[in-house]
Amino acid sequence: SSSPVESRGPPRSSAATMGAVADAFKLLFACAGIFASFSYFAVLQEDVYKKEYGGSDKVKGEKFAFTFLALTAERGINAAIALLGMAVLGGSGIKIPHKEIFNSGISQMLAMAASNEALRYVSFPTQVLGKSCKMVPVMAGGIVLGGKRYSFAEYLQVALITLGVSVFNFGGKKKKVGKPDQPFGLLLLGASLLMDAVTGGLQDRVKASTKALNPSDPKAKPTMHESMFWTNASGCLVAAALGLATGHLTEGFAFCSRHPEVLQAVLIYSLASAVGQNFIYYTITQFGPLLLSTVTTTRKIFSTVYSVLRNPSNSLDEMQWAGCTLVFVGLAVELLEKALPSKKPAKDPKKL
Repeated sequence: SSSPVESRGPPRSSAATMGAVADAFKLLFACAGIFASFSYFAVLQEDVYKKEYGGSDKVKGEKFAFTFLALTAERGINAAIALLGMAVLGGSGIKIPHKEIFNSGISQMLAMAASNEALRYVSFPTQVLGKSCKMVPVMAGGIVLGGKRYSFAEYLQVALITLGVSVFNFGGKKKKVGKPDQPFGLLLLGASLLMDAVTGGLQDRVKASTKALNPSDPKAKPTMHESMFWTNASGCLVAAALGLATGHLTEGFAFCSRHPEVLQAVLIYSLASAVGQNFIYYTITQFGPLLLSTVTTTRKIFSTVYSVLRNPSNSLDEMQWAGCTLVFVGLAVELLEKALPSKKPAKDPKKL
């Protein structure tokens, strides 16, 4: 009777290992998609906001400064792609917590709007530093609004990556001093981080509300495209309303009629964003908003390193490489925790 017991043991261990490997591949797939699409998105978006249009040797060009027009286009295209995904792949057939998803879309759009607007008042390093620490409010939002608990490894990972990005951004050689950061810009960054916290908490709450609305199905969750549609539809509506109120829509369209290449670039990077959004919602449904925030924050480091490799004159000093190393160590902590089957039960207390 002992041999059947022995023969039953290995398959369980093997199944746990196979599950861990499958999770690792899912994580790799999600990371690759987010890195590729949003790196392309970042290059195009930087051109839109930083380039001067219509200028000459004698006349200074004008810059695009109509954030709510760009966000309306981007959120609208994301919602349209999600609607197409729902039509092709079908829905979940469950009761969806529209209010929580809708609210998370509004807070997500406001976080983006605040950080984009902040660039008009603070330096780029200050803006990147502020947004790089978004994992902290996301974790806080998960605890306060989502009732979530995190492991020691996750706290360690957040601390390492946040510290690494901070060291990276402040460790560089001092460049020519520009205008000092204005208090309003810092206020906008604070508002953006607050909205990140609210978004993270609401995304966790979506899972709890979904379970409450579907008590007979403990594994019930909206499809990726259902979440993507409702989140972006709400962001698009609110961005359009704010665009009308601020004049961003009318003045922005006038700007684009003078410089059609701007609208083309906005539409192309919005499509890149839609592709990235598919990977983002895949990551949220598979791993949660904290891991998503980890991946998107780390992408900024890789994008910066890529720009250094493209342009050798942008060399990194020892402090910046030290910052990169801290980020990579933080990533290793996450990957190790994901890869070890023994950690799985401790990491899965999904009592939201």
